[in-house]
Amino acid sequence: MSSPALARYEATLAGLQRKSRLRALSPQQGVDFTSNDYLGLANAPRLKAAISAAIDRGVPAGAGGSRLLRGNHAEHEALEAEAAAFFGVEKVLYFGSGFAANVALFSSLPQRDDLIVHDALIHASARDGVSVSKAEAAAVPHNDVEAFDQAIRRWRGVGGKGHPWIAVESLYSMDGDKAPLFELAGLADRHDGFLVVDEAHATGIFGPGGRGLASGLESRDNVLVLHTCGKALGVSGALLGLPAILANYLINRARNFIYSTAPSPLMASGVREALRMIADEPERQLRLERLKNFAAEQLCSRLGTSPSGSQILPVMIGDNARSLRIAERMRAAGFDIRAIRPPTVPEGTARLRISITLNVYEEQIVDMVRRLAAAIEEDRP
Repeated sequence: MSSPALARYEATLAGLQRKSRLRALSPQQGVDFTSNDYLGLANAPRLKAAISAAIDRGVPAGAGGSRLLRGNHAEHEALEAEAAAFFGVEKVLYFGSGFAANVALFSSLPQRDDLIVHDALIHASARDGVSVSKAEAAAVPHNDVEAFDQAIRRWRGVGGKGHPWIAVESLYSMDGDKAPLFELAGLADRHDGFLVVDEAHATGIFGPGGRGLASGLESRDNVLVLHTCGKALGVSGALLGLPAILANYLINRARNFIYSTAPSPLMASGVREALRMIADEPERQLRLERLKNFAAEQLCSRLGTSPSGSQILPVMIGDNARSLRIAERMRAAGFDIRAIRPPTVPEGTARLRISITLNVYEEQIVDMVRRLAAAIEEDRP
């Protein structure tokens, strides 16, 4: 029996259990159809060798302090300079995670008289940043350019005098679809605003040389782009590309940049090598393109799903408990597939998120789809 002080937490967990929404940690097992290691870099020998070489030349594992208090290592500065050149931006700041970068950005840069207009499906990290911003905020329907425009016009109509911030992901992590970035950039221009693009699931995969879907926009002074390093780059952290004046503002005003221990200099050396690998090994993007098209064809043929156009291929189930049962069957069959449920996705849209990476082969995809079709049929309501 829990103590009275813990009873309310126990009740909340019990409620989540009744709704089939209780989360728990589970180990990696079976063939990888769930990770974001899209290009197979996380375990790549070249990346491990680069980190080993960094250790040999004396790069420390820990920074020892915040970037402003002796934690600013030469590896951080080298990474930021190389990343700025790679992505074609004026300045890059390296954060410990994409979550930290989004919170820093949205909590610090939009000002009190500004408006943040964000896609309804934007990531939780951006939402958390928006929630502590001084600016007004509005969510609009997914990928609806007209809705973004109308929200800004309504705000102007009732006296909004600052600048609008349009916030989107370039490739949405649960649906695998792409944002209309160039239309939104035009909207930002017309309204004297900013466009913030989270490239988490596009960096390394799409755009010239893996530079992302916003690669044609990053040089603009009203476009900010976030490239996370823990997905296709195979390491960890996040690179925020933006005008130098905004980078300097964050260094002076973003509390989780100022008061956090700097990211590992050793990991910064790993990110440097991952960017070089993206540039040197374009065959990885080509292989992934072929593999995700093959997987989409298999799923369409056996399950009638529509291709997302990316390496993220959701299989809609709807019911929370049923999605969990099917995912458990798949893991028991040797395929690591996870169920995604609310609040990560909207109510009634529980799904299996199939992620295609270079850690799998065509034969494994065929076997997975065959077994998935059987598991769905076995669990018909």
